[in-house]
Amino acid sequence: MAWKRNHQLRLVPPIALLSCAVTLTACGAVNTSSQPQSLTTTATPAVRATPSGSASPSGGTTAVRVAVPGTSPLPAPAALQPFPGTQSYPNLGVWHPAGRLVGGQPAVYETLLVPPGDSKRAGIAWLDTGLLAARLYSGSTSPGGGPYKYTAPVTPSAASSLVAAFNGGFQMNAAHGGYYTEGRVVERLVPGAASLVIYANGSATVGAWGSDVTMTPSVVAVRQNLFPLVVDGKPSPRAFTRTWRVWGGTCPCGPGQQGSEYQWRSGLGVTADGALVYVVGPVLSPSMLADLLARAGAVRAMELDINPTWPVFASFKPATPDGQATAANGARLVDTSRGPATFFDPAYARDFITMSARPAPGSG
Repeated sequence: MAWKRNHQLRLVPPIALLSCAVTLTACGAVNTSSQPQSLTTTATPAVRATPSGSASPSGGTTAVRVAVPGTSPLPAPAALQPFPGTQSYPNLGVWHPAGRLVGGQPAVYETLLVPPGDSKRAGIAWLDTGLLAARLYSGSTSPGGGPYKYTAPVTPSAASSLVAAFNGGFQMNAAHGGYYTEGRVVERLVPGAASLVIYANGSATVGAWGSDVTMTPSVVAVRQNLFPLVVDGKPSPRAFTRTWRVWGGTCPCGPGQQGSEYQWRSGLGVTADGALVYVVGPVLSPSMLADLLARAGAVRAMELDINPTWPVFASFKPATPDGQATAANGARLVDTSRGPATFFDPAYARDFITMSARPAPGSG
């Protein structure tokens, strides 16, 4: 197929295959009285996810802003240029607001783009982390080891400020990384692993653990998944080699069979000014996902879950500013098998991330 051949023409220097066999150790509670701080409008010191000096091969050198509550909204994202030679569709790369407004401003923008070497459109969402607060919800299957305070379903109280939600990563036995939430280590955090980090004030960023991002008193959640996919604004070279399998392949997976790299994949990145960027699409290889994340402005990015069953991004637009988000007023980013109802299903057993409106400064 032509779209496979296109990626094979991209030449990259050979790189050493890092071992995937990272041992994950389930740990007990670090401090059972240490719970995530509640979201607040009081000013907190700016947390800058800059290199720490203890360099990891997975880390980058690009400084990334981490939003502080009460800061001005980020400028709306600039239109994205389609990849050369890809299928043409109307309004490719043109952003449109999605979800409820926050303080009268759009906090989420969405667009579609065709990755290089394919003809199908992938969805891209841009999220203003100055207007939105992130929260990690945990499940009985992923990561396991509950019970958890924050787990499906999203409660009516939380739904009154919910703007968007999206899937987490692999089950922990395949994530080659760790998981920290609600004051305890569920799975040991792995140096160099691609990590989503959430702070007590609701700010969030993405980076390689131990270099781009580290544990501090303000960290309330860390979700690791595999290896960094974008570093310093560029796709990881290993995504274009035979070692792409570190980001997972789809079955057939029997003896002597190799899974395909082309399948539903999702990913999350952060721009230099601190916006989060989420990407999801069908028939994506790791390199195509990395290309999309980088084109959307991500300077650091990670893969999230893959295969048709799990990726989902939904935005919510209730009829009133403080109305409850529900499945009925939610909208998919693209036509994933899962939809907005996922986050309100008490039986849903996987981790996910919510992005909720920050309270207006001075509101209490």
